[in-house]
Amino acid sequence: MKILHVFDFFSPHGGGTVDVVYKLSRALVQRGHEVTIYTSDYKLDQEYVASLPEVRVYLFHCISSLAGFYLMPGMVMKVKRHLKDFDIIHLHSARSFQNVVIHHYAEKYGIPYVLDTHGSLPRTVTGGGKFKPLLKRQFDIAFGNRILSDANRLIAETEVGVKEYQEFGASRNKITLIPPPLDTDWFSKLPPPGLFRKKYNLPDKKIVMFLGRIHLIKGLSFLVESFNEFSESRGDAILVIVGNDDGYQSTLESEIAELNLSDQVLFTGFLGGQDKLEALVDADVVVQTSVYEQGAWAPFEAVLCGTPIVVSDNSGAGEDVKKINAGYLVEYGNRNGLKDKIQYVLDNPTEAEEKTLQAKDYLEANRSFDKGVEQYEKLYEEVISRCK
Repeated sequence: MKILHVFDFFSPHGGGTVDVVYKLSRALVQRGHEVTIYTSDYKLDQEYVASLPEVRVYLFHCISSLAGFYLMPGMVMKVKRHLKDFDIIHLHSARSFQNVVIHHYAEKYGIPYVLDTHGSLPRTVTGGGKFKPLLKRQFDIAFGNRILSDANRLIAETEVGVKEYQEFGASRNKITLIPPPLDTDWFSKLPPPGLFRKKYNLPDKKIVMFLGRIHLIKGLSFLVESFNEFSESRGDAILVIVGNDDGYQSTLESEIAELNLSDQVLFTGFLGGQDKLEALVDADVVVQTSVYEQGAWAPFEAVLCGTPIVVSDNSGAGEDVKKINAGYLVEYGNRNGLKDKIQYVLDNPTEAEEKTLQAKDYLEANRSFDKGVEQYEKLYEEVISRCK
């Protein structure tokens, strides 16, 4: 098959969606398909692009990224001339300039496409200011509703995603549930414990870790407030926040300073590759307290490193964790509940380790890229055959 993936930008700092696009493209090529990525040069990481030599990556100049809408008019002529060369298109966001252009020519040329919104569909998710929901609504009226309704298939990562599509009018039989596959092979050779602790001079600390973008949607204020209460009885604990600033770090640092907690919180910035593995291996517990989250991507990476997890129960991440009993759940906003749950994990290491290792075995057996890519292949083939 000749497959086109489309996303706004292409950098390891872009979070889980970019990671899926990268690894899925690589896996599909390894299975004999021709894969192309259309993206922008926004925050371009040339090394990241070069690390996919077997995939054709076309970068279009981004002239504006206002309100998270990446405008790249240079792609219009490319799409007009070459979209008919593909068998199927995989769109990876709910609202984008690329989607508008691709939708127009896909309909014109009769090229099927699947839409995978990766949690970007809701209009009222926290973040982006008070005008963001209004802008999303206007986009949907002008373009988004048609893009969604004309899609040959909609991909959801969890039942939360399924419900989101249905709330936008999609029928259940048009939605395919595919949990994002995990690169389990990458976690098969873990670094020895202690490297991260040595690097940051944390030999005897109990490490409570967050991994992800530093964004309002990640519920980090809730985590900091809970950790503040937790630290009152645990002077040996430190909160380590691993991830790039996505517009919220200064606000969070101010809150931490007001709580006199600065000496007990460490910001590492973005960590990738072996650096990320070293961090996850040395953490005592990884906590995800998102206001909204499509799935348990970062927590499952922790599990694959043998590290226990605590996740808020209000999102697709909580659904993922509950489904396979991969860790501990907490009610979002319940500071005492989160404080107690972190304490419980540290006080019961044998139970936490057993739960984590059982979940790790499940993920390795059922959520590997070898398993996952087969589901995407099957979906693509089914959509193509129905459009002939």
